[in-house]
Amino acid sequence: MARMRKKADLPTKICATCGKSFAWRKKWERVWDEVRYCSDRCRTEAKRTRPQAES
Repeated sequence: MARMRKKADLPTKICATCGKSFAWRKKWERVWDEVRYCSDRCRTEAKRTRPQAES
């Protein structure tokens, strides 16, 4: 079994909405390159404030 890592040793990113740094999570293991937001709240806020494309 793999040894546990300290949280400080995990990769981090900066949230595209709030600008806070957040650490890697096991549930993001396969999609870490695509993760842009630290939480569901930031993700929905980004969608709400983004201008809608005109049809």
